[in-house]
Amino acid sequence: MLKKPQCSTLRLPPSLLSHRLKDAVEGELENLFLDKVISNLGLCISVYDIESITDHFILPNDGHPTLTVVFTMIMFRPFEGEIITAKVIESTADGLRLSLGFFDDIYIPNHRFPIPCHKKDDSKKNVVLWYWKPFDDELPIYLKDQIRFQVESVNYPKIPIEQPENSKPFAPLEVKGSIDFDGLGPVQWWQDVDEEA
Repeated sequence: MLKKPQCSTLRLPPSLLSHRLKDAVEGELENLFLDKVISNLGLCISVYDIESITDHFILPNDGHPTLTVVFTMIMFRPFEGEIITAKVIESTADGLRLSLGFFDDIYIPNHRFPIPCHKKDDSKKNVVLWYWKPFDDELPIYLKDQIRFQVESVNYPKIPIEQPENSKPFAPLEVKGSIDFDGLGPVQWWQDVDEEA
């Protein structure tokens, strides 16, 4: 998480003028930024603090007060090398898709799995299950497993002009990770090791 100071010119609807100014401004900032990705900054989690509200003016024939607001946002912006725990929400032949609950565009490609790793199709559930076989035992990766992964890259793709039919929805922020180091992968794989330490 990252706290990031921002400055913005904000048009306040006249219907909010009966509220305390700070509350009205905070509500409008949350409407504008909350749960949205700002390129090269990250996903806005919360408006943390409003430092100042200045330059009140109303444009002719408008009726909306316009303000200059300096505020701080809390952003989700993972850094390369960071270790994060998330839940598996999709398992395909290409790899895993993970979720943090508030963010679902985390991908672990199959070439970033521990070696030796292999897949088995589960026709009953219409899903691909992955297994790591470090010794004689096979260690599975199930849907809804908690996975500890290392962030490999954080991408802010450009918005496509046209999106092909049947393509996955556009994600303005994508995180790619890896589970091919000791201590990474499903948390249950390492529980015995953690308890001994």
